[in-house]
Amino acid sequence: MEKRKYSVVVFDLGNVLIPFDYTIMINKLDKVKSGLGKRFMDDYKANYSVHRSFERGDIKEDDFLELMLSACERAVDKETFCRYYSEIFTENKEVTSLLPELKKKYKLVLLSNTNGIHREYGYKHYEFFKYFDKLILSHEVGSVKPEAEIYRAVENFTGHLPEEHIFIDDVADYAEGARKMGWDAIQFKNAEQLKAELRSRNILE
Repeated sequence: MEKRKYSVVVFDLGNVLIPFDYTIMINKLDKVKSGLGKRFMDDYKANYSVHRSFERGDIKEDDFLELMLSACERAVDKETFCRYYSEIFTENKEVTSLLPELKKKYKLVLLSNTNGIHREYGYKHYEFFKYFDKLILSHEVGSVKPEAEIYRAVENFTGHLPEEHIFIDDVADYAEGARKMGWDAIQFKNAEQLKAELRSRNILE
């Protein structure tokens, strides 16, 4: 059987390169007003379609913030909300340390369901972004994983055949969405598992 040729390694962002933890936000809101963190998260989860629409770019930032401030019982201002909402990320250096090595042989693309607030307040300062040839962000392309259009946006940028792409995402449905496009995909569990999967494909030495 002929070995698959890889030209492009595509990474998800949240919980692969930068794990996130909403309990950090919950704890901050609780300090502002007792029980506010849980009340906010309950509302956030019950209206998750709002979050998803914001990620797709269907809702303007000001309109989203208005809904979020209301869910926060107006206990914080816009700036404070944006910080609390975004200061939930940490870098998984075991994974980001693979980027310079992969960059030597492959095009690197970031593919993320995300939003402008998280980018501005949460993660744009991370140094590892310099290794990516392109960031395909849901709110900028008007599509979210696992919709076909967002994977197509990657292909339109790279110019490579679908089968030359491999996608790394922690969400099974999003990895499967890539496979449906003809890509290879790895459902991310941890850095060791990822390295083993990449080595098995001769992508990593």
